[in-house]
Amino acid sequence: MKKISNVLKKDWGILFLIILGFALGVYFYPLLPTKVPIHWNFKGQVDGYGGKFLGAFGLAFINLAMYLLFIALPYIDPKGKNYKDFQSTYQYLKYLLIILFLGIEVTTLLIGTGVAINITIIIQIMVSLLFILLGNVMGRFKFTYFVGIKTPWTLANEEVWRKTHRMAAPIWVIGGILNILLTITEVNFSWLGFIIIVAVISIVPTVYSYIIYHKIVNQNK
Repeated sequence: MKKISNVLKKDWGILFLIILGFALGVYFYPLLPTKVPIHWNFKGQVDGYGGKFLGAFGLAFINLAMYLLFIALPYIDPKGKNYKDFQSTYQYLKYLLIILFLGIEVTTLLIGTGVAINITIIIQIMVSLLFILLGNVMGRFKFTYFVGIKTPWTLANEEVWRKTHRMAAPIWVIGGILNILLTITEVNFSWLGFIIIVAVISIVPTVYSYIIYHKIVNQNK
């Protein structure tokens, strides 16, 4: 309990952001229609609606649940002892994802009240920034089961884990920058470009981890 109490004290900024999310829900609740847009397709067209309560507080509850998961991971991860070796990076990840979802919440609440926003561009830029900011710290991720690039080969060998994350880090940064450029230039195939970028930053590290794993295994024979 003392450990959890210390974590909560350290996370006062994150807790403030989570409470802010609920406060925004309270503020916007009376301004929202009965049916609130909560999902959009690739073209930015609404293809899913939710009730007023879900529209006002759904993302705030997701943020709270995500934070609780962040708190729990070091205790349920078989490699939990490694979290202390990248505490500052783990804290950075918590802030990054909480802020991301808070930004999405603000965007959806504004759209729900009738503000004209191109959600396609907003979400693409947010996700692109996530790629860039994750890539900047990816090389610091320690060997765990929940944080990082998890393939059968990275999880089987700590050296493969380390090399894969160091190789993937600049690819994620470049992918994020390219996607921002596609988005702001508003090219017709920007979503196709986004899908290709996601595929590349996912597949290349996976293939690399396979190759480097077998290389290390063969060297150790």
